Amino acid sequence: MALRAVPIWGCCAKRQHCFLYAKRSDCQAGVSEVGFLNSGGERKWRCSAVLVEAKEKPPLTLSGVASLPGGSGVEEEEPQIAKPSGFHRDLQSLPKPLTAADFSSCPNDASNVRVAYQGIPGAYGEAAAIKAYPSCETVPCEQFEAAFKAVELWLVDKAVLPIENSVGGSLHRNYDLLLRHRLHIVGEVQLVVNHCLLGLPGVRKEELKRVLSHPQALDQCEMTLNKLGVVRVSVNDTAGAAQMIALEGTRDTGAVASARAAEIYGLDILAEYIQDISNNITRYLILAREPIIPGTDRPYKTSIVFTLEEGPGVLFKALACFSLRGISLSKIESRPQRKNPLRVVDASKGSVKYFDYLFYIDFEASMAEPRAQYALGHLQEIARFLRVLGCYPMDTAL
Repeated sequence: MALRAVPIWGCCAKRQHCFLYAKRSDCQAGVSEVGFLNSGGERKWRCSAVLVEAKEKPPLTLSGVASLPGGSGVEEEEPQIAKPSGFHRDLQSLPKPLTAADFSSCPNDASNVRVAYQGIPGAYGEAAAIKAYPSCETVPCEQFEAAFKAVELWLVDKAVLPIENSVGGSLHRNYDLLLRHRLHIVGEVQLVVNHCLLGLPGVRKEELKRVLSHPQALDQCEMTLNKLGVVRVSVNDTAGAAQMIALEGTRDTGAVASARAAEIYGLDILAEYIQDISNNITRYLILAREPIIPGTDRPYKTSIVFTLEEGPGVLFKALACFSLRGISLSKIESRPQRKNPLRVVDASKGSVKYFDYLFYIDFEASMAEPRAQYALGHLQEIARFLRVLGCYPMDTAL
């Protein structure tokens, strides 16, 4: 029998920072603890979760039982699937991606960290999840929002999702989802992208007439694909392009995907590093239900989102909150508010309408540092809305 912690949430007083985690090593009478900082910076403890018995269940693997149960929530006997012959004999055994509407309860297994990512096995998101948690169990999701929901509904422990690329820029969809969902950023992963040209075994790249991949991957390999004179076809993701070629068996069609996708789907790597810019890096965020306790033992980064009152120089004043305290900003992103994108201002010569923006900022300081706390307190005085998305260790290794 194993023990698992059942957290009990409570409301925090205004301006208090609460952090919840179970301490199994020093628990007494089967009780875990909650730690929080009060307004005076003093750490307090109180019991808040009870350890209950739970049966150990084996982790899911890349077999036919790896996919989560369907939307009905009722376990059914797995149908017998005949093994297809050929180089793609194991494709039917890969885990089925989750959809936004396909959520049901799944077994709770604390033996491994379960990490959701967007795409199918062989996607770059899976590689980022493995870099963050080398021994994790990866769970593919069909859409970005499905990965958010999988964490919220306790189907997985973490989600690793892209937020920006050094060539393609920011992924605005995930910025919007960060605000819509109540998850916390607990880490980041910087992944070097190696775009490979894949084809069926024995095919030469000169034989290709079409190349499939995600639109961004096709754009990043424009020069190489132009030299080949191939027709570019957009699909949902890079690993999906490799899977399509393996299933269809079309010899004149290639894919731009990862080297891992070639291994999984039995394809040959016809060329490596075919992107136009060699230094191609994607930054991923690690999301969880609970925040981590910030420290000062390593470089930390804090991500926030806020809106400002109207007036001259308000954005300058907001940024000065950090500059005055010697805090570096590593990123600033503005997004129009989706529900109320236009702000109406009564000017002397009539009404003026312009976009009302949300500002996303990453600054290089830990919430455990007084200077970061003072900066946010100062910003709160001029911001109409302010939310801390997460404080987490910086990824300094490529």
